[in-house]
Amino acid sequence: MPTGATASAIAGTTRGGGPHAAGAHVLLVEDDDAVRSSVGANLAAHGYRVVEAATADAAIRRWDAERPDVILLDLGLPDADGATIIRRVRREATTPILVLSARGSEPDKVAALEAGADDYVTKPFGLAELRARVAALLRRTAGPAADQTGTLRHGPLRVDVVGRVATVGDRPLDLTPREYELLRTMLAQPGRLLTKARLLRAVWGTAYADEGHYLHVYVSRLRRKLAAADADGSIRDLIVAEPGVGYRIAERPAEDA
Repeated sequence: MPTGATASAIAGTTRGGGPHAAGAHVLLVEDDDAVRSSVGANLAAHGYRVVEAATADAAIRRWDAERPDVILLDLGLPDADGATIIRRVRREATTPILVLSARGSEPDKVAALEAGADDYVTKPFGLAELRARVAALLRRTAGPAADQTGTLRHGPLRVDVVGRVATVGDRPLDLTPREYELLRTMLAQPGRLLTKARLLRAVWGTAYADEGHYLHVYVSRLRRKLAAADADGSIRDLIVAEPGVGYRIAERPAEDA
């Protein structure tokens, strides 16, 4: 476990905002100020955008508001067991969850994994190992459509899930977090029809499952940004609408399959 860090982090803070602010979005849930500060600073220095919470209540509020790409979760929180957060998230999403815990017994590990956690690291741990595990979880999040680096491809379009960067050719796409998540969610399942309700739950959460206008607005904005970056029109018809049902990504070109 990292030691010697200044205990300056407080619940609900955000790290990042510099040149790496576009990196993958990490929710770090840890009640030990020194550990949270050390881990958060290290991840931010390596390109991750980190938000922090010191309690289960703060973590759930952060989850609801920000929909991070990955959750790092201590089980021994002051107001609830971390397993309650795992179960809460699993009711709505498959967001990867990495448990960071001093509980090293086999029953504790099994219980967390059966509740829905994806990986488990016992304290004390090395920061390099932690970053490697986070990157591995993010690569798996991209699904079978991604290559070994965790990159989704469709013609000139590239979405680096680990770096949370989208480009068309050499041109970066300036996407909002919701636009990026919508694109990543659809691109991970090329050819598959995704209903409006499913996309809304995946990107905004269950509370928005009936808010179809959100989806229409964001898909329209995403199409405009893709078209502006697509000089030869090769991804002009990337997002296909199925009226009254949802959207799908056109099948990938043969060279990307």
